[in-house]
Amino acid sequence: MTYKIDFVENRKIYFIITLVIVALSVGSLLIQGLNLGIDFVSGTRLDISMDKPVDLAKAKQELEGLGYENPNARVGGPNKNILIFRLDKEITLQEKEKISQKLGSVFHTKVNVQEQVVDPIIGRELAKNAIISVLIASIGIIIYVTLRFEYRFAVAAILALFYDAIFTVGMFSILQLEVDIVFIAAILTIVGYSVNDTIVIFDRIRENLNIVKPTKWEELSKVVNDSIHQTLTRSINTVLTVVFAAFALWLLGGESISNFSLALLFGLISGAYSSIFVASQIWVSWKWRSMQKEKAGDKLAAE
Repeated sequence: MTYKIDFVENRKIYFIITLVIVALSVGSLLIQGLNLGIDFVSGTRLDISMDKPVDLAKAKQELEGLGYENPNARVGGPNKNILIFRLDKEITLQEKEKISQKLGSVFHTKVNVQEQVVDPIIGRELAKNAIISVLIASIGIIIYVTLRFEYRFAVAAILALFYDAIFTVGMFSILQLEVDIVFIAAILTIVGYSVNDTIVIFDRIRENLNIVKPTKWEELSKVVNDSIHQTLTRSINTVLTVVFAAFALWLLGGESISNFSLALLFGLISGAYSSIFVASQIWVSWKWRSMQKEKAGDKLAAE
């Protein structure tokens, strides 16, 4: 006999876990904020590559000696051989050369400097466009799911998507990972994946509703549980396939896509969780309340 998990019975536990995660994420955002990259805060980013791993403490000490107080620097790259130095202003060619020569002589290595400069106006424009993109995607999903299914499915799917976004952004806030324009691309990718996974479950629920036509809580609960179990293998296999690919990108893809890959990892795992434990449970709770109201209304009409 195959053991089946009663997902619906434990929905209150899932709601509590979800609310705790959201509270931690929002709390971190309010207290720590985001480690915004050069794309959003403007200024200059120097990626200083060396032939050997960088001693961060020593590098910061040398940068302070050049007049940069409390330098915003960290080490990156697969071999920890890239010093990432961010400033809130543009620097001259002479200043860049001075940094390159100083670090090269101190670490006795060849130094290659790549520079990124973003104007404040461009930074604000990127941030605004990123928010608009996420809102447009959300509105499009609401319209599509409402037309294809019903408004309860649409709202449940959007709430699950917001959870995925908050979780991913919250993790970047908690870990103080750099957020750049590529991170926004990751969020939109996560939204697309998560809503696809959610719709697969919702489509199976709709099919089973047409067959069973539940009138009792036990029947409605069984429809949702059966639908989740019928799509569970597909959901697990899909998320594992994509997670393995994202993990390989994070491990081997280099500094430029490291945070993008990590955001995908967070979002893909969250998306699989929210489709099963958030979206479906919100829908079944809401649907049952609606059914109870309809029964009460029919009873009053009959009287």
